[in-house]
Amino acid sequence: MTSPADPAVAGPRIPEAVHRRRWAILGVLMLSLLIVVLDNSILNVAIKTISTPAPTGLGATQSELEWAINAYTLVFAGLLFSAGLLGDRLGRKRVLLGGLAVFGIGSALAASSGSPEQLIAFRALMGLGAAFVMPATLAVLMNVFERDEQPKAIGIWAGGVGLAIAIGPITGGVLLDHFWWGSVFLINVPIVVLALALMLWLVPDSRDPNPGRIDPVGVVLSVVGLVLLVYGIIKGGQLADFTDPKVLSTIGAGLVVLAAFVVFEKRSDHPSIDVTYFKNKVFSAAIAALALVFFALMGVTFFSVFYTQSVRGYSPLQTGLLMLPLAAAQLIFAPRARLVVNRFGNKATTTGGLLLLAATLAAFAALESDTPVWALEVMFFLMGAGMAHVMTPVSVVIMQALPREKAGSASALSNTFRQVGGALGIAVLGSVLSTAYRNGIEDKLGVLPAGARHTAGESIEATLGVAEKLGPQGKALIAPAHDAFLHAMHITALWGAGVAVVGAIVVAVFLPGKPPADEKDEQGRELVTAAE
Repeated sequence: MTSPADPAVAGPRIPEAVHRRRWAILGVLMLSLLIVVLDNSILNVAIKTISTPAPTGLGATQSELEWAINAYTLVFAGLLFSAGLLGDRLGRKRVLLGGLAVFGIGSALAASSGSPEQLIAFRALMGLGAAFVMPATLAVLMNVFERDEQPKAIGIWAGGVGLAIAIGPITGGVLLDHFWWGSVFLINVPIVVLALALMLWLVPDSRDPNPGRIDPVGVVLSVVGLVLLVYGIIKGGQLADFTDPKVLSTIGAGLVVLAAFVVFEKRSDHPSIDVTYFKNKVFSAAIAALALVFFALMGVTFFSVFYTQSVRGYSPLQTGLLMLPLAAAQLIFAPRARLVVNRFGNKATTTGGLLLLAATLAAFAALESDTPVWALEVMFFLMGAGMAHVMTPVSVVIMQALPREKAGSASALSNTFRQVGGALGIAVLGSVLSTAYRNGIEDKLGVLPAGARHTAGESIEATLGVAEKLGPQGKALIAPAHDAFLHAMHITALWGAGVAVVGAIVVAVFLPGKPPADEKDEQGRELVTAAE
């Protein structure tokens, strides 16, 4: 046990009553985390069903599906830092309870959506609730564990992400096999109720004695800038033309607003994001690695569902089971990644994880419609292993960069960039996929009326939907649709691999190597201060 006088401990010693139940508290926090991550992992296997015309689905287009995912992630990312500050000011437990309640209400409303537009709006409401849940979980964790136990606790916390990835697709598949598509959102409600009850019983409250002020202007600028940027990217993929004036003007406006956000934050005396943190090269490299991992992963997950269901013909449940090795690797390696860091250092561990992820993503470029299933399973397992050896070490670096009383801010920063990276991954790689697919299928759609040609060329689901309506005549479109999608998937996978390689280069250059043995207890602090 670390003594109160130990300099490794930031802030006052944790009360004994809280310390005794710290592992039970971690379990409740992981349940809250499970809900937030579960939602996206469930949605991954449901996107094909939602794209199916009513009454089976909502008939959502690929761009609407991207927005259904990104409405959640952009609101989530845009509000995370302010949510962390509110937790610091009002109390993490109170904010966590409120966020869970909003998330549960949004889930119930999303389950009853009657159109893609309603689903997008209610997903945004769920993102609002999730923004208050995610930073509070890590902030509470940092305030119930002593510093010497924090890396282990964060490793278990990160393993909870793997658990959610495992449960989500399988649960979603079971629900879709027996109920309507809205059940994948309604399942959140009983979990929310259980988490609220346990939280009221077990979790202590904590707050920052000197909390920061809320920055409404910064929040508005960041959300507007990200929405404009992502809208322009998705619109470019939908039109298969990134030179279209509307696309260029929207992307340009988004970049201008985001630049204004950075300038405003630098001049503000109460910024949403303290940009001075990024002067530290080690801290910036850790944040960048986290963002790039989720950029690649979210984009690849988006297209892999269409590969397994639209091309291979697997059911949602079978798709969920196919993704089980990805989650299993997370569960196995995330809690143990700190042991690899202790032996080889953060630089070697994180660089190796990113290179493994890049190699796995590149392997998607070799997949065909008849590739053995075991090869896909190996790829998913290696992808999960690579992720685990990136997420845990960089999370420790980021969370230990600030004093314990600023844990909400550190958590919000890591999760903001995680969500922004994921949203941009879906937007960019989804647009690459859409553009490549349209270019590959366009010359095969000449038999269709001009009005239907553009819609049919947006995605493989749109083409197959038109083919089904045409009856026997439409069968001629099925093989070209599969070929065009595989070609588009190969291109998109290589883009994802390239992003992971960039991440590996960044951490190899800027993260420090293995610290001396007498500094291991202060590893997190050393990593952050090494470049200052």
